[in-house]
Amino acid sequence: MKMHCMKSIRIGAGLGFYGDNWEPVAASIERGDVQFIASDHLAELTLAILQKDRQRDPALGYARDVVPMLMKLWPLMRANGVRLVCNAGGLNPLGAAQAVLAAFKARGWPARVAVVTGDDVLPQLQAADAGFDHLFTREALAGVRERLVFANAYVGARPIVQALAAGAEIVITGRVADAALFLGPLVHGLGWTLTGASNETDLDRLAQGLTVGHLLECSGQGSGGNFGSQGAWQAIPDLAHIGYPIAEVYEDGTALITKAPGSGGRINFDTVRQQLLYEVHNPHAYLSPDVVLDMGHITLHDEGFDRVRLTGARGRAPTDTLKVVAGFRDGYKAEVTWGFSWPDAWDKAQAAQATIRTLLNDKRIAHDELYVEYPGLNSAHGALAPLPNADALNQSNEIWTRLVLRTPDKAAADGFGRLFPWIGLSGPAYTCGFTGLHNTSELLGIWPTLIPRARVEAGVTVDILGEAA
Repeated sequence: MKMHCMKSIRIGAGLGFYGDNWEPVAASIERGDVQFIASDHLAELTLAILQKDRQRDPALGYARDVVPMLMKLWPLMRANGVRLVCNAGGLNPLGAAQAVLAAFKARGWPARVAVVTGDDVLPQLQAADAGFDHLFTREALAGVRERLVFANAYVGARPIVQALAAGAEIVITGRVADAALFLGPLVHGLGWTLTGASNETDLDRLAQGLTVGHLLECSGQGSGGNFGSQGAWQAIPDLAHIGYPIAEVYEDGTALITKAPGSGGRINFDTVRQQLLYEVHNPHAYLSPDVVLDMGHITLHDEGFDRVRLTGARGRAPTDTLKVVAGFRDGYKAEVTWGFSWPDAWDKAQAAQATIRTLLNDKRIAHDELYVEYPGLNSAHGALAPLPNADALNQSNEIWTRLVLRTPDKAAADGFGRLFPWIGLSGPAYTCGFTGLHNTSELLGIWPTLIPRARVEAGVTVDILGEAA
């Protein structure tokens, strides 16, 4: 196969979550010879964070890191002819675009920015008499409908392709499927068929592109960050200067996964395959709005020197539904952490915890749950981390306890911390490190469901703002 005879596109990973580091993106732009950056700001629960922002200020609701990120990256992008696609719009894509353009205008920087909207399906869920059952538990939506505060469908790559075709230099979307951020530039740049793709070749190319997006969507996790192989993670070099993964993708879908020269991290068979299986429930049917990916025939060929070749992804036509992530008001929480020291640290912690439970009962404080964990013992693995016996625990230098009260009553959450301070003088000896006196937050529950794609896609729009640089 003469790869040099085929057209190719190089696309680099941007952020993997709201608040991620954008310095490795600069390295990809300066030294990675990329034409596109795709940046994923929306982890699964990020919309809940953005909803709390929007409650405080209706002009917010977007990932605010997009402004300082682009203020750093735009001069490099403009100098190197790089275009960026991101989902930092969150619940307010237009607000994000306006914030970026306002910051650019203050510097005298022109830019052609596209805004993709239409993923907001909250009115449809609120108006429905039936349907939209919970995707996993099959519960009816009726139990939470009145408490819904957002609902967004995972849109596919089509509007991104449209925005790039219209000349957008920056594309800001709301809740699109993570890998679609990458698939859109590939479809645009390589001339693939997306609309109405039905033959095996078209679908397999889209499947390859989707796989590339999946490998790059988590920033440094695709190049050796968060590498979990026991005894091997220590060999990942220079994580302080990690390079985010870059994909060179050819017209036939074949892809080479690499990173910017001179950057830290590692691209090899093991780091790539770990990311390949990340958050995949069924590797033979990885659903997306654009194609259903079958990973069963994928081949990863480690070519050395931080280069892994990807081939073999197969695709099937997408389903007629889209996933929706909705959020609803789900009460309040308050939490307190404190510690007890040797001797008998474990018994002291248990006695103090029993005292708090007694007070909750005596004062009839309404609550759904009192969750208890022990940092340093079982916070990471929960029930999968069996505790030593009490005798061994009592020999510990210290035992830390975290208690979280979940309640429908904000007043109960606000008052939770006040149950504790007196324990400093009137409870078990040698308590220390008490935190959480004023630590109430509203809880947002997540409601995944499905919606007919036709009911969403008909309302997706692409608007172009600003002027080209």
